[in-house]
Amino acid sequence: MRIRQFGNIYQLAFLPTIFPINCYLVDEGVDLTLIDTGMAFCTKGILQVIKRLNKPLARIALTHPHVDHIGSLDAIKAAFPAAQVYVSRRDARLMLGDTSLQCTEDQTEIKGGFDQHVQTKPDNLLEENYQLKSLTVYDAPGHTPGSIVFYQKSSAILLAGDAMVTRGGLAVAGDKRWLFPFSAAATWSPATAIKSMERLNQLPICYLLVGHGRAMEDANQKITKAIWRAERKVGHV
Repeated sequence: MRIRQFGNIYQLAFLPTIFPINCYLVDEGVDLTLIDTGMAFCTKGILQVIKRLNKPLARIALTHPHVDHIGSLDAIKAAFPAAQVYVSRRDARLMLGDTSLQCTEDQTEIKGGFDQHVQTKPDNLLEENYQLKSLTVYDAPGHTPGSIVFYQKSSAILLAGDAMVTRGGLAVAGDKRWLFPFSAAATWSPATAIKSMERLNQLPICYLLVGHGRAMEDANQKITKAIWRAERKVGHV
């Protein structure tokens, strides 16, 4: 596990040179927020960092419920039973095994792995502009229908989940990079993902923190180029 700090946000990178999986701990002063839980093998590392920070985990927020983001949810919740679990209202359905699509959504099969053995259910359903301590929730559908991101305005940090990846090269969800094709293969609607990133890129982004890959500094212009690349692949959106 590799740890990097960005202000009050800690990036916990598991298997960083093989199959990078990132979780994030946000130090909110009196307590902590965990963004995504990685896979089951990430549990020990997450708990070690929480112990080192010596503060209670109060919130577990999920960008989306693919197995590589909720794999240690049950174990972390067992260690901190008072922690509240947050997921988007839309993707809460995926956690319950409902993969049906709404009539207003791209009628493309939802992809990616969902661990139906996860027992923990969300306590709170998130919608756009919800304020989770220092983080603001933004809708970012594309990778899944209910993907969300978290933006910290004070530091201009975007915690993007799988809305973008940096492993193998910066890419919008659905734009396959051959050095790391897995996120693209698990993306529901690349066209929807492009629209989401066009909107989110209007925010000033000093650091882009993703679910898979290294942090990217001064990200706006780089995101613009990644959007152009994705548009050329799927056709103009």
